[in-house]
Amino acid sequence: MTAPEGTSRRTVLTAACAAVTATTAAADPRPAPRAAAPARPVAHHGWTSCADWARGTARGTRVVDAAHPHLAIDAPTGVTERTDPRTGRSTTWEHAVWTGPEQVLAVAASEVIPSWNAHTPPGTWLRVELRGTYADGSPTPWYLMGDWAAGDRDVTRTSKDGQGDGRSAVRTDTLAVTDPGTRLVACRARLTLYRTPGSRRSPLVRRLGLTVSDLPDRSTVAPAPPAHPGVHRELRVPRYAQTVHAGRYPEYDNGGEAWCSPASSQMVLEYWGRRPTARDLAWVDPAYDDPQVCHAARATYDHAYGGCGNWSFNAAYAASYRQMTAVVTRLTSLGELEGLIAAGIPVITSLSFRAEELTGAGYGTPGHLMVVVGFTAGGEVIAHDPSSPSNAEVRRVYRRREWENAWLRTRRYGSTGKELDGAGGAAYLFVPAGDGQRRRALAALGIR
Repeated sequence: MTAPEGTSRRTVLTAACAAVTATTAAADPRPAPRAAAPARPVAHHGWTSCADWARGTARGTRVVDAAHPHLAIDAPTGVTERTDPRTGRSTTWEHAVWTGPEQVLAVAASEVIPSWNAHTPPGTWLRVELRGTYADGSPTPWYLMGDWAAGDRDVTRTSKDGQGDGRSAVRTDTLAVTDPGTRLVACRARLTLYRTPGSRRSPLVRRLGLTVSDLPDRSTVAPAPPAHPGVHRELRVPRYAQTVHAGRYPEYDNGGEAWCSPASSQMVLEYWGRRPTARDLAWVDPAYDDPQVCHAARATYDHAYGGCGNWSFNAAYAASYRQMTAVVTRLTSLGELEGLIAAGIPVITSLSFRAEELTGAGYGTPGHLMVVVGFTAGGEVIAHDPSSPSNAEVRRVYRRREWENAWLRTRRYGSTGKELDGAGGAAYLFVPAGDGQRRRALAALGIR
């Protein structure tokens, strides 16, 4: 089943992160895959090195050769007036543009999800666009995937739903093929870097990644035995419940009860020792506990989507911290996730299920984020589930088989019997830059 073109994931994740008990809304539309899927139907393409950036076409940008090579404005090539979608205020910006080479995709894709790691000083921001190439050689339009800045004082952070050409469309953070009979075989990315006219500041982009996938259509996933016998460990990840923030700052997705994604992102960032500063948190009511979760919600909020669950924006937020690498990807098995836990990497995962499908959850959801932090000696999944009454109750142990199916399947049935989309192994991965052991674990998944 495919939702109408232009459908947003907004209606799904608002209910999801609030842990609703009825599963009645459809998640992201996903077309039927080809009859024969590749051995691993997920691949990652990334631009991180000087050589990578040099393969693109620069119009006013330059490559900075540093410990972490990055793209920056050299000499602006134009001026743009942007009307902010939230304030209605028009502002003039000068800009420079980098257009990547046409990247032949390792997987003929039904979906492409971008993620980027960048620094945006005050008075700067960036735009990310994608253009795919269909199997018949024709291109998609250039699709806007995000106007982004780490802060929200200069520009309103936003995606743009409603884009499409009849064969593909943008679903918040995902370029999705909507015609079951075609796939994308190549893709180009375009980055536009903006700054206040006359300024010497520039956005600095050190990573751009595309996760491409063509997942098999399945409502049941074959169980996988533990692939890493030595993975019976539990990572010491902080615990934050979204529910304790219910009603706080309703301008960010109606309040904390919907903050599963930023709460999960903040748990993992703090596992790596990254926290917002006192200055970052000065705007939060001092009576509120865990103000960093409020900060993460504000820093991931997507104006067009109307929520904090934009996958690309959560990765960009994580990478705004010192020496952090962040990507959005899809994993294809519980064995891949075990390998990351064995390397000391907690994994933020997206699941969807009815209440009776995940024992001990106590709720049903069309899409919800939680952090996998380990496995028991029997192979059961240890997760920090932010949809819990308190921080102390965030740690959950879920039955391996139930959790695996709720996470990896691409089709499921709601409480009314209606066929809906599943999570398809979606995951955020945050790792300190330069950490050799953990970067090798990412490289094993094709992420460099």
